[in-house]
Amino acid sequence: MRIYSDFAGRRTRQIVGDIAAVVAIALWIWFGVTVFQLVQGLASWGVQMEEAGAGFSGTMQDIGETLGGIPLIGPGIRVPFDGAGSAGQALEEAGQAQQEAVLQLATTLGVGIPLLPILTILAIWLIPRILFIRRAGRAHEVVKAQAGMDLLALRALSTQKLSAILAVDPDALGAWRRGDQAVVRQLAQLELRAAGVRIRES
Repeated sequence: MRIYSDFAGRRTRQIVGDIAAVVAIALWIWFGVTVFQLVQGLASWGVQMEEAGAGFSGTMQDIGETLGGIPLIGPGIRVPFDGAGSAGQALEEAGQAQQEAVLQLATTLGVGIPLLPILTILAIWLIPRILFIRRAGRAHEVVKAQAGMDLLALRALSTQKLSAILAVDPDALGAWRRGDQAVVRQLAQLELRAAGVRIRES
């Protein structure tokens, strides 16, 4: 498998592009994590509400139980404190709900904000890189085949720029049909260069 081109200029551009893409993806991931942590920090209000509600509810229940033990008047005195304890439980539940809402928001923003840029980078960078690797691998395998150079030359005739083909031979197609090995090799090299594969001169 050929990850990079055999030609220095193109190989350098590929390496620089790979580094830039990986750094950009890492930065977007870092930004997403940072956003998540900042938004998640708002959950501290919910934690305080939950703790305050739990503490208030527990205190009211303790007072109610203590006063409820007083003979005759205890049950009547306890009722307001039990009601206050219920209010504390409501505050505790509100704090828990606030924490859950903040977590959901933090997750949505932390994942959603960097997702589109990362997908864009992958589409612009990774797909062409995969296509290059596949094309270079196929070209290298074709070279090894018995009729590999002829096939590459034929492909060059159908895919390369006309100016490049004419620079090889004004009658490149006729030369290919005649089996002119010099022209066939030059045409094959055009296709191999486009695929990022270099072959040794014989």
